Amino acid sequence: MTLPVFIVKNEPRESAGLIETVLKNHAVPHRVVELKEGHDFPDPSKCSALVVMGGPDSANDKTPRMKAELAGVKRALELETPYLGICLGMQVLVKAAGGQVVKSPVKEVGFRMPDGRPYEIQLNFDGAKDPLFHSFRQRVFRVFQLHGETVELPPGVIALGTGDPVPVQIVRAGRRAYGIQCHFELTPKLFETWLREDDDLQKMNAADLRSDFKAIEKDYEETGGLLIENFFTLAGVFK
Repeated sequence: MTLPVFIVKNEPRESAGLIETVLKNHAVPHRVVELKEGHDFPDPSKCSALVVMGGPDSANDKTPRMKAELAGVKRALELETPYLGICLGMQVLVKAAGGQVVKSPVKEVGFRMPDGRPYEIQLNFDGAKDPLFHSFRQRVFRVFQLHGETVELPPGVIALGTGDPVPVQIVRAGRRAYGIQCHFELTPKLFETWLREDDDLQKMNAADLRSDFKAIEKDYEETGGLLIENFFTLAGVFK
């Protein structure tokens, strides 16, 4: 029997978006775990892959929920369970692997820096040859950001993609555990939810944000979809 993919949500509005779309298109069984609704962090030995989404909490929180999450991700690393962490999910991965989560030098929000330059991620040498980016036609791509913390990597965790002004954007721990600080998973529906509900986005011009998303939507969806396909392929979920 094929084990399901577990999708762990730290915040109700931060759903899996494009990730869940890809899983549904492939008819892959998956289960969404809502931590803020009181669900326990799932056993990583019971899934084919573990995906942990973002949220406003910090991996440094001392709450029982975050302690359980860190323990669960550390267990996933020990078992070499394929792992994909987005935003907070990336920070939890790094902390579980022995790294540090620290205040970001600047809070990155939206599609552009305060000076108007777009947020872009560049694959480094390790990233360009990593199977997560198999068949990528380019090494630089635009992304959406929504975070106020960043990470300091421990031995055994390597950077695959970098950005400006926050350098560490994509990492790998071990063979099949990945963390992505930026967001590749947005769909138009999910984006509208964030515009309505996220405090930082509500302080910005919604029309400008919608315009920026529309301008890159085709390439953004193609990049995110290929990354997600590659992850589930190297995880053995897609045959």
